[in-house]
Amino acid sequence: MAGVCQSTPQPVASPTPSPSPHTAVADAVLQQGDVPSGLNLCTGSGPFDTYITNLQSSQPELAGRLDDQWLSLRTQGATGAAISLFTSDNSACTAELAAVSKAKSAAAFVAVFADEGQADRAWQTGVLGFTPPAPGELPPGLSRGIPTGLGLSAWTYDRSPVRLACWHTSVFVALVVLTNLDINAFKAATAAVNARLN
Repeated sequence: MAGVCQSTPQPVASPTPSPSPHTAVADAVLQQGDVPSGLNLCTGSGPFDTYITNLQSSQPELAGRLDDQWLSLRTQGATGAAISLFTSDNSACTAELAAVSKAKSAAAFVAVFADEGQADRAWQTGVLGFTPPAPGELPPGLSRGIPTGLGLSAWTYDRSPVRLACWHTSVFVALVVLTNLDINAFKAATAAVNARLN
């Protein structure tokens, strides 16, 4: 008697799609095409560690403060960060973010974290010294949450000459600061950075 082997077809396993990689922080910050003409990229833009190192000789106190703030973000889980600065006057390249001067400037800082929870907690405690207002505490010029156009975990400050946005999306925290530029430039800059945060 001959034995017959029968097998039932087995479903073919399809590979689980891997999530798309997150945008590199250097690609997420403001780029030349995101800012108004007449603004030039500052030397030192790029990896945040490099920016701090470049500040050591001209602004040691600011460099020290930023180094401490960067250490705090790394302690909270940040794995990388970049900054881009564009100005109409090179002297503004080494000024503190949101410092009022006559120069036009646009700056963006983006940090990436190991997970969304770490990014959200870091955003809540503040990014580079910019802390979100408490819920319900909105002095003139401040918005928080959905009205910012940047999501629930966001706040903006809009009092000429300084416009600032700080928000958390996915595994990122972002900070955009414009000085002596109009609201349209501010909205374009925040939208450009926000679109790159995946």
